[in-house]
Amino acid sequence: MVNTLIEKSMTEVKTATIEFQHVSFRYPDDEEAVFQDISFDIQVGERVVLTGPSGCGKSTLLYLMNRLYPSNCDGELSGSLKLWDKDAASYAPGEINSRIATVFQDPDAQFCMPTVEQEMAFTLENLHVPRLEMERRITDILEMTGLTSLRKTNIHILSGGMKQRVATACAILMQPEVLLLDEPLAHLDPLSAREYVDWLDQLQVSHALTIVAVEHRLDLWGTFFDRALHVQSSGTYPMEMNPTKDSMVFPKRASSIQPEIAFEAINVSVHVKGKQLLKDVSLRLQRGEIAVLAGPNGSGKSTFLKTVCGILKKSDGQIESGHSFPGYVPQSPEHLFVTQRVEDEIRFSKRSDDASVEDIMSRLRLDEIHDAHPFSVSHGQKRRVAIGAMLADKRPVLLLDEPTSGQDAAALEELFSLINARAKEGFAVLIVTHDMTFAAAIADTIFLLKDGELTGRFANDVLWQDDESLKLHKLVSPIGECLHV
Repeated sequence: MVNTLIEKSMTEVKTATIEFQHVSFRYPDDEEAVFQDISFDIQVGERVVLTGPSGCGKSTLLYLMNRLYPSNCDGELSGSLKLWDKDAASYAPGEINSRIATVFQDPDAQFCMPTVEQEMAFTLENLHVPRLEMERRITDILEMTGLTSLRKTNIHILSGGMKQRVATACAILMQPEVLLLDEPLAHLDPLSAREYVDWLDQLQVSHALTIVAVEHRLDLWGTFFDRALHVQSSGTYPMEMNPTKDSMVFPKRASSIQPEIAFEAINVSVHVKGKQLLKDVSLRLQRGEIAVLAGPNGSGKSTFLKTVCGILKKSDGQIESGHSFPGYVPQSPEHLFVTQRVEDEIRFSKRSDDASVEDIMSRLRLDEIHDAHPFSVSHGQKRRVAIGAMLADKRPVLLLDEPTSGQDAAALEELFSLINARAKEGFAVLIVTHDMTFAAAIADTIFLLKDGELTGRFANDVLWQDDESLKLHKLVSPIGECLHV
């Protein structure tokens, strides 16, 4: 009996996979550390979410865990960082990559090969997996992740959400012990996000994975995480056990739609390499109107925005937007940057006076990083820089692709307020988003897109009562959540 009790006690002892003790880290070009004297640990088999305001260092923590930092950015690291009770610095270059896999916030940053199959093969080649074993593992992972039909597909033509799924599949392919996820749901439609969480739940149990995720909102995660670590600048991280979904609160807004047409697409079609991406899409925005373009991953939402802006060439149809091109913020905001300072990006167009620029900087919390290089800040901050620059540019039509990605609650509230203010001035705004809470709070109109075709136009309050349309377009109604105060 005593031996049984001893054995039971031993099985309940937790083993730390990742352990930070009094760790400080500073980027080489920064005067101040991202965080100082921080301590926390993550146990084998745990599911932990890192939360905190945008730019607080959540992604930096992941890059310390997988040994991407400090050597690859020449950062200064002090304190004790252990992986499996061994000093992280003692691992040979690349040694830890077979045990800790990472899905980055921007999946484009980790792809090296043109097609899905080649990317997976490249991943396994780096691990010296035999070719016959490679074929089996690729086939199994594609089936497990529902990506079999994309095996021969060029990655660059996939939607942001599909790229995220491919990146996750490549990570799982490595059969890691620890999986690091940097906002993995940011580009997934709501139904796909819930399916992803369910799939990850089963995967974690079957493979005994330790999972660490960076996430701003827990809406679609349910009770997935064992605990949340709230990232702050120093000290022992506050811990919340069994974190559950948080509710986002937005002010009630009144429509400011005016009768004048600001933008119109008429029967727009797009063909790329023999594949039809858009078919006869017709969409009209009036001055002062805020519209959301929603639909499943890969339905053509980002393609439509790129076509409107002339990045993609339309095969047929007309686009009328007055005498000015629309302002456009893509999913990868760094593609817009042309200066070496955040404040210079906001001032670049010279269409806003000093007071307006300062207001945008302050409300989007960019004044805190005004001297930073736009490429050196966090993904959420990059997105706010790009949005701020377009707001300052005062284009009469504004197109935003996933503007809520990487944003904490305070940033979302200010973004809501700034977009609403532009609409009141007569600007038209079209937003692609998978955040249905934000969509329900901000939009006058919601357009639905599926398989490259426009399948519906709804007044905001009407869509959420249409269960059939929501299911068809892989959307989840936010009704029942606290949307307004």
